[in-house]
Amino acid sequence: MNWLNSEAFTLFDQHIKWSDMIGNVIGLAALALGWRRSIWTWPAQFVSGLILFTAFATAHLSGSAGKQIVVMLVAAWGFRQWSRGRQQAQDGSLAVRFATWRERALMAGAAAAGTLAVGGLFTLYPSLSWDPWPDAYIFVGTIVAMYAQARGMVEFWFAWLLVDLVGVPLNFANGFAFSGFVYVIYGALVLWGLRDWWLRSREDARPALEGAPA
Repeated sequence: MNWLNSEAFTLFDQHIKWSDMIGNVIGLAALALGWRRSIWTWPAQFVSGLILFTAFATAHLSGSAGKQIVVMLVAAWGFRQWSRGRQQAQDGSLAVRFATWRERALMAGAAAAGTLAVGGLFTLYPSLSWDPWPDAYIFVGTIVAMYAQARGMVEFWFAWLLVDLVGVPLNFANGFAFSGFVYVIYGALVLWGLRDWWLRSREDARPALEGAPA
């Protein structure tokens, strides 16, 4: 598997690794599938996480590598959640919704507390990460985003946008140029997906007409 961490090509004086490129291309596909509310988004995220884990682990970015382990675990859980919830919408597709204010507060609180905890750990043990606080922010933000996605919450797109804001410069700074370029594309897909889920949530919230199949 050493070829995964070898150089694929050079782009704009940036050395692109095979693992960085393949993992992120699959990640883009996973995001597009999530926009379409396809259950195959989860297997794609699992494979992407597996490949990117090898990339970040060899670069000693423990936070980013650990994030990929969590990505794989949450992907398995998300697949189960979506399998159980596919029939919630009136047309038989996955139902999406906005989180309640209580759910938003819990996710925001968990994100803040988690980032402080993980960032503090990385600061105490510098060998775990080259960029402790950005790494911790991305690690925890990804967990929150995937949790919201698994629950069919529109807010998951907002969470990904916040992760992207830090993920782009962090990846460029640590030699993962392709990840940086892909994160920019992620941003465009996130905005597109956000609009689709936003409109979809309004349709799913409409009551079924009397006599119409639910």
